[in-house]
Amino acid sequence: MTLKLPLGVMAPVLAAFCIAALVNGRAEATGRITVAASTSQSDAPADAPKTPEQKMAARFPQPVKVGDLIGVAVLDGQDRTLGYVEKVVRTSAGKIQLIVPYASWFGWAKSAGPFRGWRRPVAVPIEVVAILGRHINAVDMDRPEFDKASTWTGGDSTVGADEIIRVALGKR
Repeated sequence: MTLKLPLGVMAPVLAAFCIAALVNGRAEATGRITVAASTSQSDAPADAPKTPEQKMAARFPQPVKVGDLIGVAVLDGQDRTLGYVEKVVRTSAGKIQLIVPYASWFGWAKSAGPFRGWRRPVAVPIEVVAILGRHINAVDMDRPEFDKASTWTGGDSTVGADEIIRVALGKR
């Protein structure tokens, strides 16, 4: 099999093979170069589940002012409104959470009015959401998970409106 590469590509490829041969210390007399594959801890199996932190890091988190998140709609995967961000808190473990008043019905209604009594505050970890335009998508927390989530009872410190946090970017 003959592999034809343009001259501009061939020179760096050949240089890489020569360096690999020098590093490995072996180049056979036949002109073939043996390159050892590196094994590191980052070579995890492709089917290994990722942690929420790893998923968030892969979504290119960007700095966002906390005050800009207050009142922003939180949507599910079908673009149905789950609720609106009421506050941002930091747990005793240092994790950031969005507090979203949630009810399985009437998520589109703002927090005030007759639907207020039907809602309960749910703490949504920042690692499971992503900003997409002028709303927040709950990308790793579906509607059934909101239903099962425990009611937030307080006790966490509120993050100031001027503080900057990092939020993942979403895409469609």
